[in-house]
Amino acid sequence: MKQVVAIVKPYLAQKVIESLHRAPLEALNVREVKGFGRQKSYLGEYGESEYAQAFLPKVEITLWVDDARVEEIVRKLVEVARTGRMGDGKIFVTPVSSFDSISGA
Repeated sequence: MKQVVAIVKPYLAQKVIESLHRAPLEALNVREVKGFGRQKSYLGEYGESEYAQAFLPKVEITLWVDDARVEEIVRKLVEVARTGRMGDGKIFVTPVSSFDSISGA
């Protein structure tokens, strides 16, 4: 099993989630996050102090996917979320081990 984390622009999040609606996922989490990458945005200069970083809003979509389906899911994410402009986001894929549920059920 793999964990796929996609950081996408907020206005694309719903479209990405809808595109994954029929995908064979074990689980999916969504949360609002803020950050910056190469597209750093500055708030401005305050006197002689350094620039203040403006964190840009993004949405983090975390998926748990069977190994055989990872490439298919990543292709779908790229197809839906890529605009071709700076700040499109990132996709990270990491291996995971599954454990029994915490509730013990």
